[in-house]
Amino acid sequence: MLHIEPSILRSLIANVEPYPEECCGFFLGHVGATSCTITKSMAMNNSTAGNKQTNFEITSKDYLYTESIAEEENLALLGVYHSHLNHPAVPSEVDRLAAMPNFSYIIISVMDRKFDSIRSWQLDTHSQFQEEKIIIDSLI
Repeated sequence: MLHIEPSILRSLIANVEPYPEECCGFFLGHVGATSCTITKSMAMNNSTAGNKQTNFEITSKDYLYTESIAEEENLALLGVYHSHLNHPAVPSEVDRLAAMPNFSYIIISVMDRKFDSIRSWQLDTHSQFQEEKIIIDSLI
């Protein structure tokens, strides 16, 4: 289960909505006994050599940089986010093949450059995606 504050969600949406290509990045936070809390997101350059409207790639250099930021800020690198343009927030086979265990994968569906939905996924022991619940924490 992922907890996310509205400000982080707004930041993710603002990052992906206006672009005609898939956007991507990492999210960081804290690991609890039964859930994780996202406290930071970091947008990354989509470095795929393929079609950026349907694919994304994050360089190993960006991954290592994000790992160093997480360590400096005493945070855990929780996972990767990316957008799906005019497509549901469901992982593709390309997404599955690139995924790593123990990471969460947030997919943000953007339809005609407007936020549509957000879902999170994790690989199970059979290397298949299972949906992970997202809770949007409100400040009361």
